[in-house]
Amino acid sequence: MTVRIESPRDGDGFAEFVRFADRAHAGALAYWPALDAIEMPVLLGQSALAAGKSMRPFVAREHGEIVARVLAVVDPAYADRWGERLGHLAVFDALAGTRDAVRAMLDAACEWLRSEGAIAARAGSYIPIDGPFVIDAYDELPEFLARVNPDYYHALLKDAGFETEKGMVDYRIEVTSELVARYESALEAARRGGFEITPLSEMSPERRTADFVPAFNEAFYNHWGFVAISEAAFSEFFALFEVLGGLDTSVVAYRDGEVAGTLIVVPEQSAMAQVQPGYTLKDSERVNFLGIGVREFARGRGVNLAMASYAYLKLIRRGAKFVGYGFVLDDNWPSRRTGEKLGGQICSNYVSYRRNFSR
Repeated sequence: MTVRIESPRDGDGFAEFVRFADRAHAGALAYWPALDAIEMPVLLGQSALAAGKSMRPFVAREHGEIVARVLAVVDPAYADRWGERLGHLAVFDALAGTRDAVRAMLDAACEWLRSEGAIAARAGSYIPIDGPFVIDAYDELPEFLARVNPDYYHALLKDAGFETEKGMVDYRIEVTSELVARYESALEAARRGGFEITPLSEMSPERRTADFVPAFNEAFYNHWGFVAISEAAFSEFFALFEVLGGLDTSVVAYRDGEVAGTLIVVPEQSAMAQVQPGYTLKDSERVNFLGIGVREFARGRGVNLAMASYAYLKLIRRGAKFVGYGFVLDDNWPSRRTGEKLGGQICSNYVSYRRNFSR
């Protein structure tokens, strides 16, 4: 069977690239549909997320139809931060039975990355454009916009020369009266300790950016694979959070007027999910997105628990029966312990992949 590898270069090609995800995921019980309003501006270079990066989408076609896609990205800021000329392969999707097509497509994408100076490619971890691959909970809807993938993706990637690089876990928390009391106590303890927690909805747009962004980037500075996110990109996120109701549940924590920590919580958006006829989402699939960061000087004082508790109590008052703590690296034990203290249990496991060009 003849495989043709292409790189879309215009709006129509980009739209086909984006919408292929729906075909790839059509067999899932539930999945997040392609969102043109988020992905198209990145491909067109109109989003702040594209600034400073070189990007090239690739598709594989058989009989004229797309059977696989991937977005190759070179980010000089990553090389500056981590001292490694690493390329990224984001938003990978493929139909079943496409081993040869996928291999040809990923070879072409890696060759382009190499021509741009990269020595390796990572797939499944490029915050906030790409996320990891699930390895067990294939029939569960993850938090908003997290990757949904079938089990055969792993064989396709490994057949194309990739190795498992990092493991991650995801946490779910079933709401109980005991946990509600725990959250209320954590919030009160932080207030007695001099912390003030302010939702983004109570801040001007200028203050949100000025207070939130530097503290968030500082808190995540040493997080594996993280590259600072620009103020312009966060302004786009905040506009999206406002539409999704996330400004009331996302916060900044202060102590003596200084920013101590930041929290992103986007309420569950299960109404946007594509669900197979006859399948009803479980309460455990209707969960929020969460990202939490605490600056060095404020760590160990409970402000992490307090910020999460503030958001969880808001969600619980709205009727949430489960809340999410989010993806955590296997070896990030401080964050994993925070998830456990909040009542979380591991619900699924994820991995990222790497292909070293020297091989």
